[in-house]
Amino acid sequence: MVDAMSRAALPASSFDEQQFYLDEFRGRTLLFAIPLEEFTAAASYESFATIVRTLLGNDTRVIVLVSSEGAGDPDQLAHQLRRRVAAHVFRNEVRRLFPTREQRHGAFLPLDPAAFAAPGSATAALAALWNRLRHGPFAVGVLAATARNAAVVYAQHVASRLRVHKLVIVEPEGGVAGTDRKQISFMDEAMLEALLETGEAEWTGLAARRHTFEAARAALLAGVGAVNVCSLDGLARELFTYSGSGTLFTRAVYCTVQRLGVDDFEEVERLIARGQREGLLKVRSDDEIATLLVNGYGATIGAHHLAGICALVTEPYTAECAGELAGLYTITRFKGEGVGGRLVAKVLNDARASDLAYLFACTMEQHAAAFFERQGFRRVGTGDVPAAKWSGYDPHRREQVIVLRLDLTQEAT
Repeated sequence: MVDAMSRAALPASSFDEQQFYLDEFRGRTLLFAIPLEEFTAAASYESFATIVRTLLGNDTRVIVLVSSEGAGDPDQLAHQLRRRVAAHVFRNEVRRLFPTREQRHGAFLPLDPAAFAAPGSATAALAALWNRLRHGPFAVGVLAATARNAAVVYAQHVASRLRVHKLVIVEPEGGVAGTDRKQISFMDEAMLEALLETGEAEWTGLAARRHTFEAARAALLAGVGAVNVCSLDGLARELFTYSGSGTLFTRAVYCTVQRLGVDDFEEVERLIARGQREGLLKVRSDDEIATLLVNGYGATIGAHHLAGICALVTEPYTAECAGELAGLYTITRFKGEGVGGRLVAKVLNDARASDLAYLFACTMEQHAAAFFERQGFRRVGTGDVPAAKWSGYDPHRREQVIVLRLDLTQEAT
């Protein structure tokens, strides 16, 4: 159960999004690699602990590797970290998962930074982590006197050997920015490979972070489901919102588009509700939304990340042999990644295969209209699409709506 403090980690409008990602994480293991230096104040401990409580209350297993570049006694460092973190984490519903003092204290353990220095030498460290997880879904491994680069590599080895669902690398620089300094929200393994070619990272100004990209790629190739790189301040947004804050790395094909299935409907309804709140999608009745769902398409980044939706509605327009491309909406963090174009391309292919004469779309947004025009649509009047479209339609909205049409029969000739 997600407690009130967990809800406070994000704006109220983001909570539906948070639940969408929690559904993905349920029954999985997430591993976080965080330099101790990122915890600059009590507020940063509480912010991170709120995320941990949310995940633990969601039946998600959490492993945290905290590294410190300074020299010190590993046992003492683990003790200090326990004093700072335990009070923030073991609250409310989470406390019942660790009913005894020994279980709560035992979640924190020093690890040998040289555990992966030689083949076959990591068994003790991995076994120690699992022994902690046997007694509760939370383990914090402490790496003393370990440089940040080495700690990231260590985390990659642990993530790879344990085949975790997601590796989250927390760095002060946050996600990856391109040469134009704009945030790159997503990179697949092929893009990573290109970035790691000789001189490429140096040319893009990312040479100092090469170890991070190498670790991310190695984790993906070893079977880790996804890697996120972000700052500690942006961690909740990166994990739980459509906008994100850092960069998501996956191995799978960049973007796939296919028809929605019934198991997708609940999350797509949440996405439609967000688009309606933003004013980007028309407010629809339950029956109208159901029509979108059963005629819908979803674009997926990697294996789990819904990136956009749309629908091809044809039944009201069979007499005209026409179809409406409706409900096109892409998630914030994937805007500019070509997701909308891929959705439209899939709908166009299916429309041609169904021998439709034309497609049309309606929008209130000028930038959306410009997008459709780039896909080959042209602006037309309301009388240039089936009359059934306007049955029960808000007259005031009809006066303002932008109508676009793409004639498929002309394409064929």
